[in-house]
Amino acid sequence: MGRRTPAPRVDDAFTTTLGTLVGRLFGSSDVTEGTDTAADAAASEPEDVANFAMRVQLSLSADHHARTQSELKELVLLRNNLVHHFIDQHDLWSTDGCLTARDTLVAAYERIDKYFEQLRGWAKHMDQVRRLSADFLQSDAGYDFMVNGILPDGTVNWPAAGIVRALREAAGERAVDGWTPVAAAGRRIVEQNPEQRPNTYGCTSWRQVLLESRLFELRYPDVDGQRTACRRVRTE
Repeated sequence: MGRRTPAPRVDDAFTTTLGTLVGRLFGSSDVTEGTDTAADAAASEPEDVANFAMRVQLSLSADHHARTQSELKELVLLRNNLVHHFIDQHDLWSTDGCLTARDTLVAAYERIDKYFEQLRGWAKHMDQVRRLSADFLQSDAGYDFMVNGILPDGTVNWPAAGIVRALREAAGERAVDGWTPVAAAGRRIVEQNPEQRPNTYGCTSWRQVLLESRLFELRYPDVDGQRTACRRVRTE
């Protein structure tokens, strides 16, 4: 699915009713605390492929969420009343009627301004989160996270690690019954993916990578009269 550009979304907002926009806000950007909206999307992704999805949301307490939802529904009713019933409710042909109508409009403006400032504050904070996220993804730490599966705290998400992908790709070299000599695979990776080295992941050897990842089986058969470390991808 392609990324929607801001201009079409703005145009869409101009032609959408306020009630519908409020419904979209509470259906996409606003959630109560403890709601895990990323779980369903992540559950369908393969574990051995690096995936990244970003969704910015506001997390409110249950009381704050209910209160805010009620206030914005009141804003929708206020808008509808001003647009459809204001003329009928005020005698604009008399001085007293005009003064009452003015007071009503001033009070409505104050309420609208309150809601506007609240929504603008939300938008400001969400935009700040997007900018900070973009800065992170363009940094060395962001590259390590996206490409190598190395989290900012230094821990490794081994199923998504670049070195694990390289080991899987190198599995066919000199493989016998699915078993590949570790040294041969390491040499191939150094030649084709020189940045994928054990020390990048805090390991001192290819064998340690295999053990730490827990994604490969390791055994030491005799190959040409020598005890040789071989590995294959775990099948269970």
